Amino acid sequence: MMLIISALKGFAIEASDGQIGTVDDFLFEDTSWRVRWLVVDCGTWLKGRKVLIHPSAILRNDLDQRRFIVTLTKAQVERSPELAEDQPVSQQMENQLYTYYGWDPLWGGPYLSETPGAIAWPYMAPPYFGMGLDTDEAHGKRVLHGSDPHVRSLNEISGYHIHTADGEIGHIENLMIDDADWSIHYFIVDTRNWWFGKHVLISPLAVKSIDWSDRHVKLDVTREQIKTSPPWDPLEAFTQVYAKRLHRHYGWPGSNA
Repeated sequence: MMLIISALKGFAIEASDGQIGTVDDFLFEDTSWRVRWLVVDCGTWLKGRKVLIHPSAILRNDLDQRRFIVTLTKAQVERSPELAEDQPVSQQMENQLYTYYGWDPLWGGPYLSETPGAIAWPYMAPPYFGMGLDTDEAHGKRVLHGSDPHVRSLNEISGYHIHTADGEIGHIENLMIDDADWSIHYFIVDTRNWWFGKHVLISPLAVKSIDWSDRHVKLDVTREQIKTSPPWDPLEAFTQVYAKRLHRHYGWPGSNA
């Protein structure tokens, strides 16, 4: 099922023996465009602590009750490797979590790894959880030692400006994901300052580059292509028929999504 990801913020995380906390953010990978972690605020249970939960731990989505049922116990979460807010989400931390819980880092398989247009962005995202940036004097680049440069935050990317080949069209308002494998299929772009009252869906396949320091995304499509794309109504259900029309219009692969 295709879901708008911001609607999932605040969902309760229910273990087999009680509530763990609520979803505070999502971390995704900008090479596979897949959500890698749910950032869970443990609230008063583990006061001041946030934990990372892998999507593969979700047994069931209860959209009506706004909760995720996970295959974990509260004791497991309490004894899990701690994530301090003043430290980066490092590859070492992720590896510790995979090992501790027995999660598969390759769960779900790559969404775009064999798809033309999938690239690894040569940009560094702003820090997450209060991480600090250092300067690589030899190359004149800002780097974050110990962190994974491809892990991004939903809270961070919301609001990024979208530029086409011939001008700005709006900003990222949301992301649309497939809850079967937590892959990001579309940016939901608010075009109010250019095309009043319209929202459009743009696939990550259209992304040419991202400037994380200047908070903007450059696309390889034109304004005219966007204006003539199949109209999208946020109040209507997303269907495979619409997906086929959208991908056919832009020439994106995966039109059977």
